[in-house]
Amino acid sequence: MKKTLWLTVFFATFLVASTNYHEKNNCLKCHGGIEHIRAPESGMAKAIAKKSAEAGYAKNSCIVCHGGNPATKHKSKAHKGTVQYFLTHEGPKEFYPAPGSTWVNQNTCGMCHKEEVAAQMNSLMMTEQGKIQGALWSFGGKEGYNHTIGNYKTKNPTDIHARLGTKKYQEYMQKLSKMEPQAFPKEMTELPPAPTAEEVEKDPSLAVYTYLRQECLRCHTGSKGRQKRGDYRGIGCASCHIPYSNEGYYEGGDKSISHKERGHLLVHEIQSSRETKVTVHKQSYSGIPTETCSTCHNRGKRIGVSYQGLMETAYKATFDAKGNPQPKLHTKRYIHMQGDVHFKKGMLCQDCHTSNDMHGDGFLSGANAGAVEIECQDCHGTTKKYPWELPLGYSDEFETSPKTGKARGVTKTMAEYLKQGSVNAADEGYLLSARGNPLIHTTKKGKEVIMHLASGKDVVLKPLKLLKEQEKLSKVGLLAMDKISVHNDRLECYTCHATWAPQCYGCHVKIDYSGGKQNPDYLQSSHDHDMHGRTGIMRKSLKKYLVDGQVTETRSFLRWEDPALSQNGEGRISPTIPGCQTTVTVIGKDGNALLQNHIFKIPNVEGAGAEGQNAIDMAPIQPHTIQKEPRSCESCHAMKKALGYGITGSQTTFDPSVDTIVDIMSADGKVMPTIIDEQIPAIPNLHFDYSKFLDKNGTQLQTVGHHWKLSQPLTKAQIDKTDRAGACVACHESIPEGNLAVSAMTHIAEMANMKIDKKKHMGILNKILNLAAWVQVLVGIFIGMLGMYIFYRLFIKKKSISSRNRGWK
Repeated sequence: MKKTLWLTVFFATFLVASTNYHEKNNCLKCHGGIEHIRAPESGMAKAIAKKSAEAGYAKNSCIVCHGGNPATKHKSKAHKGTVQYFLTHEGPKEFYPAPGSTWVNQNTCGMCHKEEVAAQMNSLMMTEQGKIQGALWSFGGKEGYNHTIGNYKTKNPTDIHARLGTKKYQEYMQKLSKMEPQAFPKEMTELPPAPTAEEVEKDPSLAVYTYLRQECLRCHTGSKGRQKRGDYRGIGCASCHIPYSNEGYYEGGDKSISHKERGHLLVHEIQSSRETKVTVHKQSYSGIPTETCSTCHNRGKRIGVSYQGLMETAYKATFDAKGNPQPKLHTKRYIHMQGDVHFKKGMLCQDCHTSNDMHGDGFLSGANAGAVEIECQDCHGTTKKYPWELPLGYSDEFETSPKTGKARGVTKTMAEYLKQGSVNAADEGYLLSARGNPLIHTTKKGKEVIMHLASGKDVVLKPLKLLKEQEKLSKVGLLAMDKISVHNDRLECYTCHATWAPQCYGCHVKIDYSGGKQNPDYLQSSHDHDMHGRTGIMRKSLKKYLVDGQVTETRSFLRWEDPALSQNGEGRISPTIPGCQTTVTVIGKDGNALLQNHIFKIPNVEGAGAEGQNAIDMAPIQPHTIQKEPRSCESCHAMKKALGYGITGSQTTFDPSVDTIVDIMSADGKVMPTIIDEQIPAIPNLHFDYSKFLDKNGTQLQTVGHHWKLSQPLTKAQIDKTDRAGACVACHESIPEGNLAVSAMTHIAEMANMKIDKKKHMGILNKILNLAAWVQVLVGIFIGMLGMYIFYRLFIKKKSISSRNRGWK
């Protein structure tokens, strides 16, 4: 027995000693059939193979990303540690089941993509400063206008030239940061912890931290997100670059990965550029699908689902073949609207948005308008200038207003790190963004723009000036974009071309601390990451992060048509939808409301009185619902909602500050039963419809954008120049050139061009109407006299002649 045991140990030791694990890939003993993370002939695959050879494992490239112990076939042992080489060189320092994790990707993705990984901690997708500031604003402006609180403690690089981008871009952003210091902080502190139920009893406003941590902060790239249908995704770099289906099932060839358990990647492949093909069941695609972006961008502004043409609904229709209602996606149900025209042409989010937009430039940026560098005119230009003829900063002006200046031109160069993706021939040059960075997939070719899409398609775009030269613009389009120059100077393109936008009026939030209710703190879960890069969600230990309180949300009503207008942070007129119209109910430990349907006030806002404005907000937005055919002229110039006066001017809604009781009543309104309940409990601080943010006196009723200094409702002067109730611009199409009425309508168009105010406009209309009335009177008199003359000739004169003739006889 002892001899047999000794021989077994001897031969086992001999086999181990004689096996060359450097020439084998033991990972594939279990993971046979798994997909290549990239095609073997790709540059990335070759770079990974080179790194594994440097580590002494030429046949095992898995270890370059995942680490682990390749000298064993046992799962528990293989999924530990890393090879000796990586402990003293760049590479994984432990076993990483998710190599893209924010917490370890400097040792994996960062080996090749140093710039993007270095920028990630200060990117808006990581810090969520804008979202946090918005929620704190709605609970009484706890941070004021500052954006200094985020998911993590971090700060800007000390070298201002460390900002990713061209020199022109760096100069532009430095100037912008000085103009808007409240939204471009130099450093950021971490969001305070969730309060206990006892702390909330003393200060109910602390419930905002429960709200943020349990609901709002699931989506940042340091977390794997909520594990629900439509929300499955990776973490860190894998948030975007690894495919997950809405259902969350693995559908690849690796038999060791469960095909029946939700929460897995779709296939073990990277999705990125047009040169990178992802194959699922023998079908391939390239680029990052819009659905990947929508795993996060389905709340708040909802731009991901809106781009696809999905609008949230409270209803369950339609039914499937078995009579089941529509399943929830992102925990919502949808109706199908018109998708954005770019989406319908096959454009993915990355076809417009730059690397800086998505990865960040390495410096803190408080809200979307600070992080996003692109404008519509960067590709489309205007009717008077091609994109390359526009000055840098056009349409991204903030306070600089560069309507004129040196033409930005094009470039044939780009940063080296940008060449790691798909590189297209420059043609005559790459177009430049409004802030001076190359749009590396968009080139100039003659007077046309070539869009090299991530999907593999090439789209020829004719700028507006070329369409005008070729007489391919409609009369209405030519009038709106060319003759009325104020539209180009003061409006965003999408103000007219975004024909719908999701409008969630009245965000009713209940935070209930009664009965020991608790829910997970998603931010704390992502903070608690281990040496393997796994967060609490990934370790399936969410119960470890339970904090007091339970959040539920609902709303008053949803709309989509003809969003209101306001001035955005760039000083341009923009579509405007409800931002955080947070109406708060906090239930204490004993089950009674500490706050009931409460709207906080923003203290000490200039012009709002001592009490301050209601802390509910309307938000200027790019809805991502662009259509070729714009919204009608009347929807802006003849609708009260557009001006900020509310849907139908709020004429159809009742005062929400009054309890609504529905029961048997006498004629004078006295409720007859004594056992009653309020049908619609009052909202004490709300005396107007949620869609109304201005009254007829110009008094602002709720805040309109609080990230940027220029955000505000339309001013009285702007309203006077916009309100055209009673005037019909359509006359331009039907009345011949040179007609008197055309001249008069040209004056009206000039008024819209900031030259004539409303009073003068009404005077012109009166003159036109008076002239028309006098013409009608004169024509009436003429017709009357002509009729009398004809009557005289036919009857009176003829009778007289007949009489005379009879006398002669």
